[in-house]
Amino acid sequence: MVMTSQDKNVTTTTTTTSTGQQGQHSPTDMTDLEKAGSKEAKAEPAGTGTGSASSGSGSDYDSIHNSIHSAASASGEQDNELDRLSTHVSLGPDNPAAGPAVEQYTSFVEIPDSVYDRFPSHRKVIIVCLLSFCSFLSPISSTSVLAATPEVAAEYNTDGTVINVVNAIYMLMMGISPVVWGPLSEVYGRKIISQITGVLFCACSIGTALAPNLAAFFIFRILTAFEGTAFILVGSACIGDIYRPTERATALGWFLSGTLIGPAFGPFIGGIIVTYTSWRVIFWLQTALSGLAAIGTFTLLPETVHHKKIDDLVGYTPRQKAKVLWGMINPMRVLRLFIYPNLTIAGVASSAVIWNMYSLLTPIRYVLNPRFNLTTPMQGGLFYLAPGCGYLLGTFGGGRYADHVVKKWIKKRGVRIPEDRMRSALPFMGIVIPGCVLIYGWSVEKGVGGIPLPVIMLFIQGVAQLFCFPSLNTYCLDVMQGRGAEVIAGNYFFRYLFACAATACVLPAVEKIGVGAFSTITAGFLVLSTLATYAAIIWGKGWREKVDARRRRNNRRRQEEEQKKKKKKRGADRETTLTTDTTQGGSHEVPARNEKR
Repeated sequence: MVMTSQDKNVTTTTTTTSTGQQGQHSPTDMTDLEKAGSKEAKAEPAGTGTGSASSGSGSDYDSIHNSIHSAASASGEQDNELDRLSTHVSLGPDNPAAGPAVEQYTSFVEIPDSVYDRFPSHRKVIIVCLLSFCSFLSPISSTSVLAATPEVAAEYNTDGTVINVVNAIYMLMMGISPVVWGPLSEVYGRKIISQITGVLFCACSIGTALAPNLAAFFIFRILTAFEGTAFILVGSACIGDIYRPTERATALGWFLSGTLIGPAFGPFIGGIIVTYTSWRVIFWLQTALSGLAAIGTFTLLPETVHHKKIDDLVGYTPRQKAKVLWGMINPMRVLRLFIYPNLTIAGVASSAVIWNMYSLLTPIRYVLNPRFNLTTPMQGGLFYLAPGCGYLLGTFGGGRYADHVVKKWIKKRGVRIPEDRMRSALPFMGIVIPGCVLIYGWSVEKGVGGIPLPVIMLFIQGVAQLFCFPSLNTYCLDVMQGRGAEVIAGNYFFRYLFACAATACVLPAVEKIGVGAFSTITAGFLVLSTLATYAAIIWGKGWREKVDARRRRNNRRRQEEEQKKKKKKRGADRETTLTTDTTQGGSHEVPARNEKR
């Protein structure tokens, strides 16, 4: 028996076996399954199923992906309230049940509030604290070695420029890895990805601490970056899984405090360690912290994803499963999201803020130590405390302010528009941070204000960044809730490429054109990004709808072409059908009359 439920976004097909168990097939795009020859992917037209069609968030919530709880239902057991619950959100290109009758290319969908009530408040707090701690590791690793750059260079008989190139490639790998881990977390779940990457991050930290030469140091640093970024990506996706859109920026603000405090406090901690002991102790400390994080993912982190896509592949042959699975985890599916101009602009805005962050943090020891006649790594490391304290203070207000702005515009409009989320970032990204950067750069270059002025500017722009990142990150989770992990993966891909560029070019640029001129370039980048973000706020909804409409047209055109090809092939088969001549008691095959034509 086949039951079909449909709303404007989703059609779901559930097959009931003779034993009463239910299995669901919605793994990927229809074209992928047709190529794989899967018969299970064919959904009935809307309203033709033998079951009842459901509508509304409540019934959709119960009907879609009910195979998640089928085993417990068959045995009469009660579903655990902390199990993954399904939603009425279309899996987009991974929902084969949404056939031609359903236009599945819709970027913005809403999820029922009941989905976010699976975990009690205290459990959510534990999850956020654990994820924030895990997200602290990779960023602190990216900057803790900055204070030890001369010592590491001396150890391997090279210079600081080479070590900074290694640090830049570390940032590059932090940008590349999200396009891998994002789709994987949608397919296999958040928990297993966190566990795997936690263990591997710990192992690579040990390898870095024991690295006997520059090549080994280089390789283990790259692997550490590749594994560590999964914490940041999966952490953001988990918060999107468990918090409502009007609440998640506050939680995301606390989560992001780990990702920002890490880079700021890393050089200070590294400076203390290098002053009194070997630089290798930095990575032994990192090993201990990552081991603790890995244990936390096994003991404290539940599965938060609403639905694992891998569950939809039950019953497929290995060949079909491999073909469909590649469509699910292909990194290009993340990059293809940038056909939406609003997502591209959000990526550029995040990149401008992260460019500012790393262009300030990377050269502090090289710029401020000579300027103020500081002689030890620890003295230079003290300057990192200023933005670090700013990040910490911003944690208490940045996310709350972003949620406040969203609620205000919902009340004003009567409906939630995802782009309104970014309004909270505009004054900080377009005025506060550029102003602080300009004052910092030119005061250092001209020798004005002594130590207090740059410290104050570093602190204020640190606070302002925590009013930008929660807004931009949460927008990525809000705008395409059915593919939140992939959207945030694309955003991190974008921003860490710019972090890589900032880390690599800031020292040569400062030496060539000076701190003031480089700060002016950074401020200009921030202002232009703010203007683009404002444009996305005003016209982003229309952009999304135009792209969705174009994708639907292309999908219909592709389906029509496939149908024409099938009809043409059937016609050609009829024309070449061989007839049997039995007039002479035997049989032989002769071509049909129209074969030559």
